[in-house]
Amino acid sequence: MAVVVFGSLNLDLVTQTPRLPVAGETIRGDNFFTSSGGKGANQAVAAARLGASTKMVGRVGGDRFGEQLLNGLRDSGVDAAGVRVDEKTYSGVAVVSVDRSGENAIVIVPGANGEVDESDVQRLKALLTDAKVLLLQLEIPTPAVEAAAKAAQEAGVTVILDPAPASDFSESLYEYVDILTPNEIEASQLLGVSVNDPETALQAASAFRRRGVKRAIVTLGARGVAYATAEEAAFVPAFAVEVVDTTAAGDAFNGALAAAIDRRLSWLDALRWAMTAGALSATTVGAQPSMPDLAMVEEALRGVEDID
Repeated sequence: MAVVVFGSLNLDLVTQTPRLPVAGETIRGDNFFTSSGGKGANQAVAAARLGASTKMVGRVGGDRFGEQLLNGLRDSGVDAAGVRVDEKTYSGVAVVSVDRSGENAIVIVPGANGEVDESDVQRLKALLTDAKVLLLQLEIPTPAVEAAAKAAQEAGVTVILDPAPASDFSESLYEYVDILTPNEIEASQLLGVSVNDPETALQAASAFRRRGVKRAIVTLGARGVAYATAEEAAFVPAFAVEVVDTTAAGDAFNGALAAAIDRRLSWLDALRWAMTAGALSATTVGAQPSMPDLAMVEEALRGVEDID
């Protein structure tokens, strides 16, 4: 079986700064570098590095950034045959600022990601026959995301939706989602309530279940995750790491969750994998360079108590 990712590819333009600037302020940065990114591509790399057979569907522009993004996927073991090179536009970019505490601010310019449409969904459908999991995010047009989720459900494929960045979509999308994974900010925006601690995260996870999602996970960064299923709702605390850059921690979480489900791990073991990968990602600068491999996750798990 395989993990299929339908989503965005961006080249990240990253500045490291003492702190994040406020509106209208200019500050001097510490460092600058470029890195392959995009929530879809990041999650594909995360799954592949954990041993899952992983395929990516999306678009890049007909430029050098596009070449770099495709090479980054291939170098990480992702099958990029499903990524279309759109010669009519440029590749997506993300301008990322990361402060010394690891917090970040991101501006995304979609480029080719914004052109994803039904023709890309048709390419995706051809890959679903051998897929166990479909990973989705919201950095591509929501009509394409909704069509992809519906196609995956019809094919009997588990659908994971990372609703980031939070944006408007049809309420019917929830019915096609097996696992929803918002962070506290996205959960707040989608539900119109304040989600800021374990109690409100648990309430939010249950609210998403009432909207039709089979399982909901609300992540609270360094504090842990709240989840709700048909059987139970619970909060799982995170383990502490020295945070360097949180930019791709959520993507590492989602990619690892998909890889764990592809391996047919139990629900709690899959959560443990995802939380470990997310934590390890935050200890390294950059998006795809921060994705841990299988050996790193297994080593970290040996020192963590089973969350059962």
